[in-house]
Amino acid sequence: MINLGICGIIAEFNPLHNGHKYLIDCAKSSGNTVVCVISGNFVQRGDVAIVPKFTRVQMAMNCGADIVVELPVPWSMSTAQNFALGAVSQLLAVGVDTLYFGSECASIEELNKVADILLSNNFKSKLSNAQTDGATFASTRSKIVSEILGYDSAILDSPNDTLAVEYICASKKLGADLLFVPIRRIGSGHNDTQITDDISNATLIREELHKGNEVYKYIPNECADLLSSSPIADIIRLDTAIVSRLKLLSKDELRNLPDISEGIDNLLYNCIREATNFDDLLCRMKTKRYTLARVRRLILSAFLGVDNRYFGQEPPYVRVLGFRSNKLNTISNASSKPIITKVSQIKKLNNNAIDLFEKENQINEIYALSLDNPKLFINECSEKLIVKEGHLPMSLFFIVFNYILSYFCRKTMFNYIFK
Repeated sequence: MINLGICGIIAEFNPLHNGHKYLIDCAKSSGNTVVCVISGNFVQRGDVAIVPKFTRVQMAMNCGADIVVELPVPWSMSTAQNFALGAVSQLLAVGVDTLYFGSECASIEELNKVADILLSNNFKSKLSNAQTDGATFASTRSKIVSEILGYDSAILDSPNDTLAVEYICASKKLGADLLFVPIRRIGSGHNDTQITDDISNATLIREELHKGNEVYKYIPNECADLLSSSPIADIIRLDTAIVSRLKLLSKDELRNLPDISEGIDNLLYNCIREATNFDDLLCRMKTKRYTLARVRRLILSAFLGVDNRYFGQEPPYVRVLGFRSNKLNTISNASSKPIITKVSQIKKLNNNAIDLFEKENQINEIYALSLDNPKLFINECSEKLIVKEGHLPMSLFFIVFNYILSYFCRKTMFNYIFK
């Protein structure tokens, strides 16, 4: 067995399904510590997480994760580049040296090629001179990459591969030397519209949950009780609040949103004036040039008060949401950032960190309003860290077992001789 040190996984677990369990099992097969970075209560596609983050932490730990840390909302609800930068920096801060991830192509050579192109001056020059003709940034970028490669590449057309490339780019930008282990995606594809086996994509599972249908075939047994007892979130419950809040914002406030470019702030401002609900605003904003996910992220960033101050930056601390009792020292000894296991520790950090945590508190209070039973949602500051008892190392297990065995053998022999 190869000793890979501390293994990492970046995920939303929205919700955690059989495909995620397979990825965790692959990482656990190394026999070492597995750290998961999970999204906060708002996720990258510009939506609420289907169940609260602490429920997803319990799901991850029930399925074998040793330590779970948080990716705060300014990164979890952001572009692929910023999402990757925040998540990879969290893993590096706690000493992770190997990153496991799902991949459509499962070729680290191809993923590395595309990452090197994206970081090259040649690509940046071609991108700045590209004629988009109304095309999205993603499609323009993919076209340029294929041109430089000399053949058509689907890497940046595949969601998991796109994130994988961004993980590699983030690692290079941060000067790290991570080992990347792609695990071929199995089961339903990301864009499939029907569930065909017991490994489904998370989008279809969320749709079934919103319809009130049973999804336990697609969820690990370790997570079934957690899912059945959890409140379910739906962004439609925030409908009026979102549009009401946005109508109060000025043009200057919209210009300070993350990922603002190409005059999208003007389009957003004008569409807000006419919109009557969230879906209406999405329909007015959707154009060939702007993807729906980008529009949703902008709208929710404006609603939640997430501006561009954190965009392109690293999270200032690592907040641990759950751990096994015998594993925390593994990362505590390696961390290059403050590790937070108690809310009181935040107060000792700088103003930037304190402001971020206060923003997270506000965001989570708003998230509670999207739940079908908001009363079940506990205030962020009163949520308890999830701690599970660690397993005895195998060497210690055999020492204890042999001691107990020898004790009973001696006792049996004594009774036999002196009976």
